[in-house]
Amino acid sequence: MSGTEPGITPDPRVAVVMITHNRRDEALRSLARLRALPERPHVVVVDNGSSDGTADAVRERHPWAELIASTENLGAVGRNVGVERVDSPYVGFCDDDTWWEPGSLRRAADALDAHRTLGVVTGKILVEPGGTEDPINDELLHSPVETSGSMPGPALGSFLAGASVLRRTAFTEVGGFHERLWLGGEEELMAADLATAGWELCHLPDVVVHHQASTLRDPHLRRRHGLRNTLWFTWLRRPLPAAVRRTGQVLAGAPRDRVTAAAVLDAVRGLPWVLRDRRPLPKHVERRFQALEHSQRTSAARRYVS
Repeated sequence: MSGTEPGITPDPRVAVVMITHNRRDEALRSLARLRALPERPHVVVVDNGSSDGTADAVRERHPWAELIASTENLGAVGRNVGVERVDSPYVGFCDDDTWWEPGSLRRAADALDAHRTLGVVTGKILVEPGGTEDPINDELLHSPVETSGSMPGPALGSFLAGASVLRRTAFTEVGGFHERLWLGGEEELMAADLATAGWELCHLPDVVVHHQASTLRDPHLRRRHGLRNTLWFTWLRRPLPAAVRRTGQVLAGAPRDRVTAAAVLDAVRGLPWVLRDRRPLPKHVERRFQALEHSQRTSAARRYVS
């Protein structure tokens, strides 16, 4: 990836918030890529309580970035903390193993400028090394979700945080990411609340993010949290018949193993607060999630495996 693109100058409309935890080398690599962007975004790094020296390394190697060193692992809520330090109208999220293509932040900002009800732009993901397309791109491009408004790309029901640029006012209006979901499929609940508040989500293929998946991850824990969060979202927002149907679909598609059992137990333990906070979606938003059920059942990119 080149660090320059002809005709592109710094763009103050978009900041970047990165969360990281115990991935020192990956975070440093991604920050070097962000530093080279022609848009020169304000970058906020939220270190989620790393014990591998990530915060010290960022201070030493990338003093241009604003660092927030949390004493605990906040998960996705670290993004909320980062957004609080941003005053630009748009925020591009970035994980420690992703980085934005030059010019993509500007293109996302242009789309958000032109469409005042657009709250989220999700880009195309290229898998590194090699720059091959992530299988999720095809699903984004052929999203079955319909919208009554005019959008610059296919309408989406949810989004991928590490590959999305959000309108800051929309993000803060719905309260950011829910603290109980922590990390793993946390976007679905926020997407539903954004749509309920009148914000649109769309996919723009010319907004590109690179993803070189870190090997420093616990896939079983991520799957456990993803399953739990899907079940929690289902009972927090879906009408009763849809919640029952979707729960059956999720459990039918998950492996019958200890990880799934632990996820279900976690979900059941959370039922008291879930039922207390339950707010079924309005009909026009519920239709979006109904439209996604087929692709969710058949998608190779969304399987609950580890």
